[in-house]
Amino acid sequence: MATKWKDYIPFYRRNLKVAVPIMLTQLGGGIVQLADTIMVGHLGTEELAAAAFANSIFIIGLVFIMGATMGLTPLIGAAFVRKQNGSVAKLLHNGTAFTLLLGLTITAILAALIPFLDQMGQVPRVAELAGPYYTTLVISLLPFLAFCVCKQFLEGLGNTKIAMVITIIANLLNIFMNYIFIFGKWGCPQFGVFGAGLATLISRLLMPIMFWFVLKRNQLWWGFIQAFRWKLLNWTRILKVAKIGLPIGGHMLLETAAFALSAIMVGWLGATPLAAYQIAQNISHIAFMMITGVSAATTIRISHQLGMNDFYALRMAGNASIHLCLLVNAIMATLMISLRHHIPWIFTTEAATATAAAPLLVLAGFFQISDGLQAVGAGILRGLTDVKRPMFYAFIAYICINLPLGYILAFPAGMGASGVWTAFVVGLSIAAVLFHIRCHKQINRLETAYRQRKNTAS
Repeated sequence: MATKWKDYIPFYRRNLKVAVPIMLTQLGGGIVQLADTIMVGHLGTEELAAAAFANSIFIIGLVFIMGATMGLTPLIGAAFVRKQNGSVAKLLHNGTAFTLLLGLTITAILAALIPFLDQMGQVPRVAELAGPYYTTLVISLLPFLAFCVCKQFLEGLGNTKIAMVITIIANLLNIFMNYIFIFGKWGCPQFGVFGAGLATLISRLLMPIMFWFVLKRNQLWWGFIQAFRWKLLNWTRILKVAKIGLPIGGHMLLETAAFALSAIMVGWLGATPLAAYQIAQNISHIAFMMITGVSAATTIRISHQLGMNDFYALRMAGNASIHLCLLVNAIMATLMISLRHHIPWIFTTEAATATAAAPLLVLAGFFQISDGLQAVGAGILRGLTDVKRPMFYAFIAYICINLPLGYILAFPAGMGASGVWTAFVVGLSIAAVLFHIRCHKQINRLETAYRQRKNTAS
């Protein structure tokens, strides 16, 4: 029987119930970055370029390890719906140990880059301004990871609202402190770009503290934490989490690296193109944060349906997310393209930067559909705990195709920053096609295997 649109209505509702809090959580992080960019942009083009440069490096490590923590969600989700509370506790504690080890490693690597910021081909003043800001971001990584572990744990249990509330509170505080620290209000020294980093650090320190108090007030959640025993920690369980988390982190790293390395390439063109790139990237990031919420919700919904071996609901949940993604990104694409001459002035007072940003917003609008489809495709595959092949596909799309094409179009072809963004349209489209072909094959394979086991048992 053919599926009708009305059949999807319950799945839209269920997906949105999970997705909306995550979307607001993700959007909150994007809005803080947006506020940083707007406030720093009003200090000048060099200050805006410095923030773009520092973020383009830091985001590589941040996104990789955030992706690695996402491996907890489908594992905990499947165990929780099967009422395997002992497995949930083991996954939580070994996942925390895995995140701590990886977090210390990434923090050390990012910190080691601090002395070399002025050797990456940027304008000297840009590199100088970026140093203190970048340092505060590096310090903020570990407390933010503590929040991420708590977030992924509760999302695996199906609760997405707590992280949303904490994020909103922290982000409002961050924006308030931005205003004080960047511009030197209420007797505070004017820290400029460094002030944005300082505000981020303080808010990220508070996020896990707030989560800790919330967890203590819920008997079930606190019971999973109190179940900790040193003997529960072992390398086999840590590697189980790593086996799922690292490929997810690697996948997200490859996509983020494409944007970050592209930003560095654009920096070779000068401070104005880099500032324009940062404006377009921030607007695109807002759209991506919303669709990342849909993607993360898809992972939760798919993992729960897989845990119950309900493949009809699994397919319907995945398709419902695709529909939601297309709707959200079509709206965002329309706004980016139609308001391309107005949006840049929110971030800058310099005509050259605003003019350079307008065509980049058009290209960012064009790749919204592909970007959304690849994000939801990746979310479905994560819910199926199929993470290695998508990472390989990401390597092909983002590193082997996107980056080289961006360089060729930007420099030999003379398209500048527009060439870099044109390459994103191509790379993201290829990734979307590959991910959804893989989704179809994997769901069919898992359903066939389940039916064979069921027939054998009967």
